[in-house]
Amino acid sequence: MRRRSLILAAVPAGLVTLAGCGDDKSDSSSAADGNASPSASDPSAAPAPKIVDGPLPAITAGTEFGEKPTVAKGSGAPSDQLAVKTVIAGNGRTVAENDYIWAHYLGQIWDTGKVFDNSYDRKTPLFIQLAQGGIIDGWRYALAGKKVGSRVELSVPPTWGYGKEGQPQAGIKGTDTLVFVVDVQGTFNGKSSAEGKDVPQDDAALPKVGTNTDGKAPSIEIPKADPPKKLVANYVIEGDGEEVAADGSVVVQYKGVVWDTGKEFDSTYTRSAPTAFSLQQVVKGWSQGLTGKKVGSRVVIVVPPELGYGDQPPAGSGIEKDSTMVFSVDILATV
Repeated sequence: MRRRSLILAAVPAGLVTLAGCGDDKSDSSSAADGNASPSASDPSAAPAPKIVDGPLPAITAGTEFGEKPTVAKGSGAPSDQLAVKTVIAGNGRTVAENDYIWAHYLGQIWDTGKVFDNSYDRKTPLFIQLAQGGIIDGWRYALAGKKVGSRVELSVPPTWGYGKEGQPQAGIKGTDTLVFVVDVQGTFNGKSSAEGKDVPQDDAALPKVGTNTDGKAPSIEIPKADPPKKLVANYVIEGDGEEVAADGSVVVQYKGVVWDTGKEFDSTYTRSAPTAFSLQQVVKGWSQGLTGKKVGSRVVIVVPPELGYGDQPPAGSGIEKDSTMVFSVDILATV
């Protein structure tokens, strides 16, 4: 199970979110109950597939990037290899294996046309790593090398899908070939960072955050002063992307320390893994602090206890009761 970020309100394995301990259902990498996301629980021993052009069923509606597509039922026998077609070619960053991708998708069964899952109705893209054992091999092989902004259609035989066991809870048999349409919204890795202009940090009573953008964790210098009583959310680096909505979802890199000690209690840099979540899932200091901030920015957030964990910090987190927390947050993407 992937380690959750420590910003969830009461989760010791990820402190920013609001979900209960060990609950992965609110994670943006998860499918809704009864659905089948492209995640894989075990590494595949199958050899690499041959990438072929088709056959692939037609996309009959929702043909624009980011629109929920409607896909015709498969006609005839599907390929026993991996069929891949770039329906819309993007011009963004190239996806590499082991990257974390941010993507909308729809999946259906070739023979019946039954849709077994889609992220469009949830209004939150999937955030998942293109790594062996973390995602079905069909996605891993089909999406590596594609560019952000691309719509990719693929048909995945069982060998590079869910194998002979299928996914019974989603109605997928071990003999089913699956059809996916994937809109690649973004690609990230452990070195993804803010991109923008440095903003002066002139207030000596507030923490000073490093402005390096080399993928390493920025420094956070805590002043020898009492913490502010109210929320602080200031640009360290100001990007020029779209603003984060109060009900939006974000992809971020972050580091968190306790004001009193300066001790780090959580960091995506340590895990070499960006994380994604809805602002409806996080402690109030994060949701309020990130709302209205621009993609591409680094933000320093000082979270007073009443907007963080108060007198109930997550067990084992290293955060004491009534602690003020300080975060450096790089906003990589939003939706």
